[in-house]
Amino acid sequence: MYAQYTEIALDHARNPRNVGGLDDANVVVQVGDPECGDTLLLFMKIEEGNIAAISFLIKGCGAAIATASMGSELVKGKTLNEALLVTDETVTAALGGLPEDKEHCSNLIASAVHAAIGQYLSTITGEVAPVSFRIDRDGEHQQ
Repeated sequence: MYAQYTEIALDHARNPRNVGGLDDANVVVQVGDPECGDTLLLFMKIEEGNIAAISFLIKGCGAAIATASMGSELVKGKTLNEALLVTDETVTAALGGLPEDKEHCSNLIASAVHAAIGQYLSTITGEVAPVSFRIDRDGEHQQ
């Protein structure tokens, strides 16, 4: 679909936003793509139903870094409901597209955000959150 990376994607890959740990995070989740080996560790501080702070550590290619950076920017400061609307397609579109063989990278951040919110809500309701949560390359939820 896209022969090369957009300037926006390159900027996020070269200068990722929200990288690092978060000492006062109240939610931490890890997701990965076993097919390509990318792994994302997401830290979130949720206060009064809003994502007050977000950061991540990632092991992956430039596209994985760019999508994690953009995805973290898209949900920072948002309500939980607004953040749940962010999908892999939303992240890819915000970057101006990705090469077709790299579009799956946006699943990491979308899956991590959804899993983190699920984990946070489970602490409020007392229900057990899924041990692992992943959206596969076809957009299907897997546990």
